Amino acid sequence: MVGMLLGSLVGGALSDRYGKRPVLLVCVCVHAVCGLVPAILPHPILFLAVRCLTGVCCCCINICSFSLAVEWTPPAARLWPPAFLPFCFSLGTMGGAPLAWLSPTWRQLHLSLALPQLVCLPLFLAIPESPRWLLLKRRMDVLDRYRGNSPADKQCLDLLLDSAWSDLQKATEVQKELPPGGHAPSDIIHLRHPTVLLRLFIMSYLSAASALTYFGICMNIGSFGVGVYSAQFFSGLSEAPCLLVPLVRLGRRPLSVLALFLSGAACFLSLLLSRCNGEPVLVMSLALLGKLCILAAIFISILYSIELFPTVVRQRCVSVVNLSFRLGCLVNSLVPPNSNGAISLAAMVVYSSGPIAGCWLCLLLPETSGVPLPDSVEDCDRQPRPRPPSMAALWRIWKLVSSQTRKTEILPAEKDDTHAPSTGLI
Repeated sequence: MVGMLLGSLVGGALSDRYGKRPVLLVCVCVHAVCGLVPAILPHPILFLAVRCLTGVCCCCINICSFSLAVEWTPPAARLWPPAFLPFCFSLGTMGGAPLAWLSPTWRQLHLSLALPQLVCLPLFLAIPESPRWLLLKRRMDVLDRYRGNSPADKQCLDLLLDSAWSDLQKATEVQKELPPGGHAPSDIIHLRHPTVLLRLFIMSYLSAASALTYFGICMNIGSFGVGVYSAQFFSGLSEAPCLLVPLVRLGRRPLSVLALFLSGAACFLSLLLSRCNGEPVLVMSLALLGKLCILAAIFISILYSIELFPTVVRQRCVSVVNLSFRLGCLVNSLVPPNSNGAISLAAMVVYSSGPIAGCWLCLLLPETSGVPLPDSVEDCDRQPRPRPPSMAALWRIWKLVSSQTRKTEILPAEKDDTHAPSTGLI
């Protein structure tokens, strides 16, 4: 967890400076080697150092892979990459349970985990660089090489960079208007913008609350009265339905609100049943339902973060959101269980109330589904600003609905009166 925290601090800055593809390639190589070292040199201090370095690489891989997958996807299908990557993560979680059960020693377990990574390293060379990063760095030679691969690649690049060309021209004109020795505004100025600050606060809270709920259930999966290997397998299986989330025809904001609310409600019901001596299988099922919903909220928030922040500070803002997520993970690792090994009452209250509070904060965010990624703070300001409904607006809506209800109740009675004479004649 400390390594992932460090990775969230440096991952965004490194990918902004050197590009997402080089950082991703270096991190996957180091990650594979770190998985092999404990099997060869099983020393306790070395094991802790290697696990910390593994956490750094894992966080950088997550940052770069999610960003690359989303940036290379058209806006209409941008929800599929964040859904498919956690689905693969759930497959690895399910596979880890029988693999740990079949491995008699830790050394064999590390070998079985590290060797497939080493074999798959050449596949990562086919991953392209971020097109927006190449455009901002004016690496036109690489973009032209990508365009020359096929007509489909050229059409995809033109679609992705349609809005970025005009912003780059505006930035070039601003640089021409600067006096000699003048400097363009720094990224700190963009980070101080009220719109960016509000979105950064909301997404940071959602990430911290999601981490508390998700890892709180993962770390205590063996405390529900079910075998630890079976619980781990079903924990991964419960995450697989997240692949179906893109089929739900809702926007980013309604889907986030729904997932957060269901997660908090499921965790609260699991808490009530555990206090009433309910069936362990039912208690674990409700907890895993809350885990499934919070996982859906997590990958939607990752996509939401990429779509909410402008390109000039996107990676830094995503890193701050990721930092909040890792801080929530660290807090979970410090929460002690009860004397009987079960989740404490205070922890379950936090796991259930945090997502529900995040529902209200989501109402302050704009809808970004099917909208091009913002490249500047001005693009963020042009997005519609949602306003929570006031009491007066709610009162007017209630009066309108009640008046419409009364009309629908009167109309059938009038029709019956008009047809009553004919019915009597018959």
